[in-house]
Amino acid sequence: MSNQYSKLKEAARELQYQCHSQARDAGWWHDINTGKHFTENPLGFSNKLMLIVSELAEAMEADRKGLMDDKLPHMDGRVVELADAIIRLFDLAGGYNMDLPRAIAEKMEYNASRHDHKIENRLGIGGKAY
Repeated sequence: MSNQYSKLKEAARELQYQCHSQARDAGWWHDINTGKHFTENPLGFSNKLMLIVSELAEAMEADRKGLMDDKLPHMDGRVVELADAIIRLFDLAGGYNMDLPRAIAEKMEYNASRHDHKIENRLGIGGKAY
């Protein structure tokens, strides 16, 4: 892995740590009634995924209506909801001990060399439009 992607991986590792630590410390990873860890719930992962989807839906709604954020009213609602989605993604990966930082760095490095990610190939017959 090149130095560029190694630095990206380390930055993402810190982001994952911070996002998950804050959520864990706030009690979002234990059922407040039973004390069970969220990963013991067989639907825990999918429940957390749907919370990410809801943040993306809120970003779409902010875009559709041209809304500023209600909690950070000086900021565009779209960007705040995207931030919420990213925070939840890194929290989820941290809660399930997933190496999301490594996956991001390796996937970006792979995508940089993909044939179908080059403009000249996208412009060709059968090239990807989006």
